[in-house]
Amino acid sequence: MLVFGLVALAAAASASAIAYWLNRDAVLTRTQDAALDEFRKALKDDTDPLPVTPTCPELQDAADRMADNTQKYEVLLVTRTTGSGGCTAASKPDLFTMKAVPGVLRRAVDERRAAEGSQAAPYHLYWQRITLDGTPYLVGGAKVNGGGPTGYMLKSLDTERQDLNSLAWSLGIATALALVGSALLAQAAAATVLRPVQRLGEAANRLGEGHLDTRLQVSGSDELAKLSHTFNRAAERLQKRVAELSAREASSRRFVADMSHELRTPLTAITAVTEVLEEEADALDPMIAPAVQLVVSETRRLNDLVENLMEVTRFDAGTARLVLDDVDVADQVTACIDARAWLDAVELDAARGIMARLDPRRLDVILANLIGNALKHGGSPVRVSVLPEGEDLLIKVRDHGPGIPEDVLPHVFDRFYKASASRPRSEGSGLGLSIAMENAHIHGGDISAANSPEGGAVFTLRLPMDASRLASIEDRKGEDRKGRERKGEPGKDDGAEGSRRNEGGAP
Repeated sequence: MLVFGLVALAAAASASAIAYWLNRDAVLTRTQDAALDEFRKALKDDTDPLPVTPTCPELQDAADRMADNTQKYEVLLVTRTTGSGGCTAASKPDLFTMKAVPGVLRRAVDERRAAEGSQAAPYHLYWQRITLDGTPYLVGGAKVNGGGPTGYMLKSLDTERQDLNSLAWSLGIATALALVGSALLAQAAAATVLRPVQRLGEAANRLGEGHLDTRLQVSGSDELAKLSHTFNRAAERLQKRVAELSAREASSRRFVADMSHELRTPLTAITAVTEVLEEEADALDPMIAPAVQLVVSETRRLNDLVENLMEVTRFDAGTARLVLDDVDVADQVTACIDARAWLDAVELDAARGIMARLDPRRLDVILANLIGNALKHGGSPVRVSVLPEGEDLLIKVRDHGPGIPEDVLPHVFDRFYKASASRPRSEGSGLGLSIAMENAHIHGGDISAANSPEGGAVFTLRLPMDASRLASIEDRKGEDRKGRERKGEPGKDDGAEGSRRNEGGAP
């Protein structure tokens, strides 16, 4: 019964809507075509006898003649007169003036068109429906080809609106009757079936949105009651499971953060020792010199890995913050390249004076990772171009290497991902591009990777020119996390989150 009622309602509403729109289109099309055709003919016939620069009385007489028509539209003629300036003649000045003509219609009428095919005339007739003081009107306009005045017509569509309103009322009454019949048919089934199913659907939606404490009130012993029991048990188990996984995830984040912090102290001492060993490398026994160099390189690699892990932990904990400043993008890119001694291997295409409000340190990290990755895997010369695009800033880094394999492209920003499985121990940690992407996201931007048709890989960084709005949102989120940070969760070292500049590019 319910399905039958809904089908009847849908059929009635669809038929009514289709009938209304078909009749509305037919009525308006017929009216406007008749009025525009007569206006086109009258504009030609009544303005041909006029001189090239008619006087205002002659123009007014032509407007009055044109307004005497079967379609009952008013006329407005505009042209230059024999004196200085122009003249405007209206058949009904208190109703139809140039203010009533939309600007877009005036521009279309005055625009000279290039001849295309059979359309050799430079000027065409245009129309638009408008509303004046609550009354719908049809406005049309055209410039006489070959020289002559510009004419506009204004026809009231109030009669057509009244006819369409009567039709709409009739169709609405028919639809309402179908709605009443459908409601009566659906009432009995809704009370016993639809309402419980609706509550179950709402509960499922809330559960899907993350409200894991959602439960159904169970009454009766029918199939719906059993389904409600099953739903409640599933929701309870899901809530417990999610709580366990959340606790494990928080524990893992704390472990990584604590491990990184604990490793920094011994790494500092080891780094100092390796620097001394590196300075004395020339004086060491040639047999142990390679071992010393290995220790130095591996210590630096471990130090980079710890710093990257700490940065990733901040992103995962949601405590990474923006410290915004107004920066000249070209100067920022130049400083990044100069600090890493890449000036001979990088070509910069950036105009000075492109100002953006961004986090300079995080922008430096992004650029260092993208340019360093291009130099390592693509080879020089690497070309960096900067250009504004609306409210966004685009920075493209292109190398001239072999490009990125198609199966690798979707994974280049994944953590610890390396294209060659046979080389798991490369110089990089596999976190550089991931950190660059996270720094772009915190600005409200993004990074995309693709292969250039001319060869080589292209990384495109898109950032907003002003990240102030996003920074204020992140500040409000940071206030909500303060309570958790006091309990020792990841993010407690947010005040000292500055990280190193990767020498020779990021991993």
